[in-house]
Amino acid sequence: MMEGRNTSPTLSTAENSLLTPEQVKRIELNRLKAKARQRQREQEAGPSSTPNPNQKRPLEVIPAVSTSPTAPKPLKRDSRLGKYFDYDLSKMVNSKGGFLVEDGKEVDEDLRAKERERERQRAKQNLEPPMYLDPSLNPKCRECQSIDIDYTYKKIFGSLVCNKCKDEYPEKYSLLTKTECKEDYLLTDPELRDRELLPHLLKANPHKSTFANMMLFLRYQVEDFAWKKWGSPEALDVEWERRTEEKKNKKNKKFEEGLRDLRRRTREGVWQRRKDQEHKHVFGVTEDLGDGMGRQATRNSCFAASQAFTMDDPNQAESSKISTSLELEQIEVNLFRSKTLFKPTRARGVFGGQVISQAIVAATNCVDPVFGLHSLHCYFLLSASPAIPIIYFVERLREGRSYTTRSVKAVQNGKVIFQLMCSYHKPEPWQPTYQWPMPEVPPLEECELEEVLYKRWAAREDLPAKVRDLLLSYALEKENGPISVRRAGLTTENGTQTSMHWMQARTGQASHYGAPYQKCILAYLSDLNFISAASDVLKLKRYSDGPDAHAMTSTLDHSIWYYDDNFCCEDGLLYVVICPRATSGRAVVHGRLYSQSGNLVAVTCQEGVVRANVRGPTENKAKL
Repeated sequence: MMEGRNTSPTLSTAENSLLTPEQVKRIELNRLKAKARQRQREQEAGPSSTPNPNQKRPLEVIPAVSTSPTAPKPLKRDSRLGKYFDYDLSKMVNSKGGFLVEDGKEVDEDLRAKERERERQRAKQNLEPPMYLDPSLNPKCRECQSIDIDYTYKKIFGSLVCNKCKDEYPEKYSLLTKTECKEDYLLTDPELRDRELLPHLLKANPHKSTFANMMLFLRYQVEDFAWKKWGSPEALDVEWERRTEEKKNKKNKKFEEGLRDLRRRTREGVWQRRKDQEHKHVFGVTEDLGDGMGRQATRNSCFAASQAFTMDDPNQAESSKISTSLELEQIEVNLFRSKTLFKPTRARGVFGGQVISQAIVAATNCVDPVFGLHSLHCYFLLSASPAIPIIYFVERLREGRSYTTRSVKAVQNGKVIFQLMCSYHKPEPWQPTYQWPMPEVPPLEECELEEVLYKRWAAREDLPAKVRDLLLSYALEKENGPISVRRAGLTTENGTQTSMHWMQARTGQASHYGAPYQKCILAYLSDLNFISAASDVLKLKRYSDGPDAHAMTSTLDHSIWYYDDNFCCEDGLLYVVICPRATSGRAVVHGRLYSQSGNLVAVTCQEGVVRANVRGPTENKAKL
C-alpha cells in the first residue's frame, strides 16, 4: 500500500544541517496534508473503492479522469462488437423474483402483502369444514346417511354424497365431460357455461398441459336438466336420431359436391390435355409438278389418329354412351388407363367387349394411321373388377411396310387380366374380293328391341317374382346400354342352328367417328349375344334348376377379322352366329357381321366356358 511505504524525502546532510528540527517537522506535516487532500479529490471524482450494501465492489476503483500517476488508462471500445450497453452490477438489487432490477424499481411490499393475504384466503376456502360433536349438525350422504361426504361435490355441485356411494352409483354421480354432454344430451355451450344452471368442476386436461381445462358435470344434474329441456328421454332419442340423420345428409351432400368438383376439374384437365395434344401441321419439301404446280405432304402421322379418336362436339357428353365406355386417359406414350367400367347383371366381372374395345383404342393410338386394324386375338385371364381402373400397356412388336403388330396387356391390382395381339394392314382395295351372302332377315326397323321383349315376358302372371325382377333388370340394362339389340330370327338348317341379331350403336354422332373408331365399337358389340348361342344349342334352360339348367358362361378367348372400312355401327350391323361344337364344358361359336347394304364387315370367333348345373364324380383323396 502507498500508506505503508516511507515516502519522506531523503535530505542531504548539508540541507539537514541548515534546517532546524521544527522546520523539518513542519515540512513533513505539510507533505502529509497535501497527500490527504489529493486522496480526497480522487474519491470525490470517482466511485468509492469501499463495497456497497450488496457487498459488491465498483467496476472502476480509480476513475479514468484521475490525475494519479498510478491510475489505469481507459480501455478503448471495440468497434467489432457493435452497439451494446454497459450495466453497473453494483447498483443491482435482488428482488427474489429471478430478475435483476435497478434500485429505482424495487418490489412493492404492499402488493406482495396483498397477494399473500389472497393466498391465505384461498387456502382457507379449500379447507374442509370442521366436524361437529353433535351428529345432527353434520351433513349426511343422501344415499347412505354417512357423514363421510365428498366436500368437493358439496362445494362445486351442492350434492351430498360420500365416496362409497359415488363409486357404487356411477349412473348418478359419475362426471361427464362437456363433449359428452353436447353429443349425448344435445346441450349447448351457453347452457354448459352457466354455473347457475349446471355447476361444473374445472380440471387440468390430461391429454396435454397446454389444452384448456376440462369442464366436468355431474351426471344426474345433466340428465335432470336434459329431461326438462327435451320433455322426456324418448323425445331426446328422437331429436338425437333426427340430428344424426341430418348430419349424415350434410356429409353426403358435401361428398357429392366434392365429387362433382372433382369431375369438373377432371373434365377440365382432359380438355386441357386434348388442347395440348392438338395437331400442328408439319409439311415436307414442296414437290414440283410442273406448270407452276407443287405438292406438299404432311410428315406428322398423328393427324388422322387424333381426328379418329378426338370428340370435339360439346353436345356429346352423356348422350354418346359408347364414347364414354371406350374413353381412355393417356398416362404415358404407351400407357393408358380406363375411366369407366361396366359390369352386366349377374356377371362375374367387367364386360369383356368393353375390355377388348378399350385395348384396341390404346393400340390404335400407338400406330401410324395409314395402317388399319385387320385382325385381333385376345385371351381373358382373370375377371376384372369395375371398382378399380384397368391399366393398358401397349408394346410395339413389329413395324413393317405393309403390316404392323401391337401387343396390349391389361393390368389390374398388379395382375395381368387380359392379353391382346392385334395386327394393322395398309389397305389394298385393288385386290379381288369374295364373301358369303347376307341371310334374308326382316329389316332393322321391323325387329323388336330386346328390352321390349324382356318387359313383355316380365308381364306374364305365371312368372315367379324373382324371375320377373331379373327380367326387368335386364330390360333396364339393355335400355340404358350403349348398344341396342334387336332379335332378327332363329333358323335351323341341316342341323345347324343360326341366331341373328341386329346390333346398333347409340352414338348420335356417327359422322364424327372414322373407321378406326368404328372398329372399336364393332369389337364392343361383338361380345354381345355371342357365347350364349352355345347355351341355346345345348338346350340349357335359364332361370331354372336341374341338370339341364344353365349354370355358367364365361369367355376364354376372342378373335376378330376385319374386311371392310366403310361401315357405321350406328346404321346397324347384322350379327349371324352359329355354334359348330360344344363339349366338356367348352363351346366355340363363329359369327359374321353384315352391314345393311349386305357387305360382310367382319368375321368373329370365340371360345368360352358353357356349363350345365351338373357336378362331376368326386375324387376320393387319401388323407395323409
